[in-house]
Amino acid sequence: QVQLVESGGGLVQPGGSLRLSCVASGMIFSRYTMGWYRQAPGKQREFVAWIDSSSFANYADFVKGRFTISRDNAKNTMYLQMNSLKVEDTAVYYCNKGAPTDDLWGQGTQVTVSS
Repeated sequence: QVQLVESGGGLVQPGGSLRLSCVASGMIFSRYTMGWYRQAPGKQREFVAWIDSSSFANYADFVKGRFTISRDNAKNTMYLQMNSLKVEDTAVYYCNKGAPTDDLWGQGTQVTVSS
C-alpha cells in the first residue's frame, strides 16, 4: 500500500525558515514526479511545487525564489525548503504525486507563520 507521510511543520516568525519532509513507502519513488500542495483555512488546496524523476522542478509563482523542492531517491524522501516565510504561507502542507491522486492525501503538516 502506497503511503506518504509529511513532517517538519511548525510555528515560525515571518522571514523564518522551515524544511518539510515527505517520506514515501509502497511505491517505486524514483519513478514518479512528486509535488507539494497546501491548503489555507477557508481556501482550496493549491499547488506549490513539483519535482520530476530527473530533479527538474517547477514552482507556483508565489513561492519562486523562496522555496526549494528536492528529493533523495535513496531515502524515498522529498523535501521542501521554505525560506523568507510570510504570514500568507500559513497552511497545511501536503505531498502527493505530481498528478495527485485522492487516495494519497495524508494528514499533512501544519505551517504557521506568525509574529
